[in-house]
Formats: sequence, C-alpha cells, structure tokens
Amino acid sequence: MQVTVSEDIACLLRQRVPLIALESSQENHALDLLKRQCKQQGQTLYRWTLTEGLDTVGFGPRLQQKADSEQTPVQALQAIKARNDSGVFVLCDFHCHLEGEPKIVRLLKDIALDFEVLPKRIVFLSHRIELPPELQAFSSRAKLSLPTDDEILNIIRQEAKRYAKQSGQQRIRTDAGALKLLVASLRGMTHQDVTRLAYHAIADDGAISDSDLPEVNSAKFAILNRQGVLSYEYDTESFADVGGLENFKGWLHQRQKAFVGDSGLEPPRGVLLLGVQGGGKSLAAKAVAGLWQLPLLRLDMGSIYNKFIGESEKNLREALQQAELMAPCVLWLDELEKAMAQGGADDGLGRRLLGYFLTWMAERKKPVFLVATSNDIQKLPAELVRKGRFDEIFFVDLPSSDVREVIFAIHLKKRGINPDSFDLNRVAAVAEGFSGAEIEQAVVSALYSLDDEQTLTEDLLIKAIVSTTPLSVVMAEQIEALRHWAEGRAVSA
Repeated sequence: MQVTVSEDIACLLRQRVPLIALESSQENHALDLLKRQCKQQGQTLYRWTLTEGLDTVGFGPRLQQKADSEQTPVQALQAIKARNDSGVFVLCDFHCHLEGEPKIVRLLKDIALDFEVLPKRIVFLSHRIELPPELQAFSSRAKLSLPTDDEILNIIRQEAKRYAKQSGQQRIRTDAGALKLLVASLRGMTHQDVTRLAYHAIADDGAISDSDLPEVNSAKFAILNRQGVLSYEYDTESFADVGGLENFKGWLHQRQKAFVGDSGLEPPRGVLLLGVQGGGKSLAAKAVAGLWQLPLLRLDMGSIYNKFIGESEKNLREALQQAELMAPCVLWLDELEKAMAQGGADDGLGRRLLGYFLTWMAERKKPVFLVATSNDIQKLPAELVRKGRFDEIFFVDLPSSDVREVIFAIHLKKRGINPDSFDLNRVAAVAEGFSGAEIEQAVVSALYSLDDEQTLTEDLLIKAIVSTTPLSVVMAEQIEALRHWAEGRAVSA
C-alpha cells in the first residue's frame, strides 16, 4: 500500500500493520509528523540510530537504563521484542542492516507475528528501503508528501518575516505575480529545500521579484538532478534572436496562455521539430522557454544509454520524473532518434524505452511541454510520429533570402558591428543554401581574417562565405530526401 504521510499517517498508525517502510530524506520533518500523531493517539514514540541507540522521542516515558541507548541493531530489536508495552519504534537508516542479516530479519518477523498480542509498530525511516521478501507480507510503504501550494506560501511568508527581523526591514517588497511564480517554482521540493531556497531568494536583494526565479530554478534543478542525465539551460534565447520560423512563433503565441495561464482550453503537450542540421531547431527549442518564461531542461537522448541491464530505462524514467518535479517547464529532447530509432543491435532496448516514453506521454499530468528535435525522422518508429503524439510536427528548412538577411544582422550586432553598413541583400544572396549555424561561422571566420587595425567589410564577409562549402551542397541528396518526406506530412516552421 502506498500513502502520503502529512495527512494519512494517522490512518496508517491505526491500521493493523506491524512494519512501515517510510522513504524520505527529511528525517526531522518525518519525526515531527510521527511525534504529533503519536501524541494525539496516546502512543509512545521511540527512535533508534546507530550512533545514539534507542530512546524516547517527545511524548511518553523515558527509557530508564543507560544500556538501552547503547545498542547494536540486533540488541535494539531484542530489547524491543522483550518490552512488555506497545509503542512506535522508528529505526533510522536501518536499510543497510536488512541485507544478509538473517538474525535481524527473524527478530523483525518475531515482532510482527506478536503484533496482535502486543502491538509494537516498527517504522523504517530512510531515503530508500527494500524489505526482504519474508517481511513484505507484514508491511506497508509510505512516502512523505511534498508541500502543497498553501504550505509553500506559508513557508515563504515565514522566511520573509525571519529575514525582515534579521535585517531590520519592516516588510519584504513583492507583488502578487512574483509571489505566485515563486510558489510555482518551488513545487516538487521538500519542506527543507523550500525553506532554504525561499530564504535565499529573499535575502539576495531583500525582495521577491521575477529576477529571483532563474536562480531559484537553477538551484532547484541542481538538487533534483542527482543522476546528471538532464541539463539545465541557463540562458534561453529570446525570439528576437531567432530569424524566421514565423509559423512556429505564431503557433506558440496562440497557445501560450493555454499552457502558462488559465484560458480554459486544453494546454498544448509538445511539438516535434525536424530539419537540416544547423537550421535553428535547437535555438527554437530554447526560444520556447524564453517566450513562455519557463525553465528549460535538455535531455540528450544519447546520454540515457548505460551498459548495465535496466539502467537505461531507469535513466529515462528518472529524467522524466525530474522534469515533472520542475513543472511547469519545457523539456527539450535533443536528437530523439538516438534513443528511439528502429532496428539495430539494441532494438530490444529501444523498444522498451519507446514503450515507457509513449506511456508517459499519454499519462503525464504535470505541465511539461515537450520540444523534440530530430535530424532524421525516418529512423523514428511510426507510433511515435503519428498524429496525436505531438500537437504538431514542424519542418525547419534552410532559411530563405529574407531570413538570411535577418540572421546576418543578428550575428553582426552580437559582435558589436553595425549591420547597416553592409548590403545585406547582396551578402544573403551569396550565402544561398547556408544554414543559420553556417552563417554565424562565416561571420566568425571573417573576423578572424582581420589584421589588428582592420574593420570588417562587406567584401571580407563575402570572401569568408565563398570559402565555405555549406551542408546543403555536401549532403544535397539527404536534404532533398528530408524535404520530400516533410512535404504534406509536416508544417513549415
């Protein structure tokens, strides 16, 4: 049985279950909840740790003998079994004593079998607990529920009062919008982490403002992403830095309120971007988060593979769980075909990953907007790209002449060069067939060719362009095949 603790621990303690596996890294918070419920129910709460032994916590009679607080795991269980009174016994970090210890398992089973005669309830409290098969019939599992929005708001207010008292301020500056966004950013965190991050956001500048959110999201991600499968994109590009993609921009503007607001419409779930390498798919993915002011998580699909059996599936599962804890957010699945391609020696693994991913796409409840990119959609299985999996499939083609002018202007401005001194129409014409990434590299190459006192001229830029062979020439056949596939199947970005 799986329950949450904050409201259901009272019910759990009333049930006739002798063993409870309580998974949590918030030991103090869990003990406070147990202490509160035991006091209300008139039960004595005991705690055992390897360093301090067994002792009473809060309400109830204190242990009399000094020896009781200096016990090994076996001695502690023998003492619990020998007691002639009932109670709740919390064993902290006991998971490491359950493996390969037959006497410990037998003592726990003896206590469980005697539960109907004298109810002594054992609570295993640790970050992860796997009970031996012979004990599972006597047990229930529980996890600490994470704080609700109201609880997060109360924690923020408490930390604001604490900072105001320490700093001598009368009150902390904020507004309803920034406070609401901070609450949303702190969802999915433990009580302890919410307290720490909320205080840091306030103490940074003595206020709660929109400028606190990127740092809070970054710190939150660092806490959640313990496996290192996901990466957090700190700088999301604004749509002012994306040349072209007008259809894609318009599509996102139409759906922005439905995803981040409350329009009453069904929120969008995700898009698939396919196209030429360097054509702007990655920049577009970053721009979604920038436009919607959401944290952007990047999952390189090739990074989830592991040589150990079951680890690849675990990596994908944990990455998607972490994304849900960061919600609302944008999840960028880079080069989707690396993990979901059909055929090959690891097709069995690929099918398992695909199956789990499709199930998650269909059943996820949290606001996680998917932006998947692919350079070769024909390698993807049909069940992934069929209608309904993604809201839309966009094809990112090589930029037109007008868009190339915009891209040249963007990259010249980024390097402190006035684009008005160039005939961008002429420059763009010379760069026909260039992708956005190749245009940027042409600008960089032209700047490297300058002498110390030279300034970049139109002729030097054109020289750099002419000396570059674009991908549209090197891989002309593959690009044409991609265009042919996208025609009638995808929407032009």
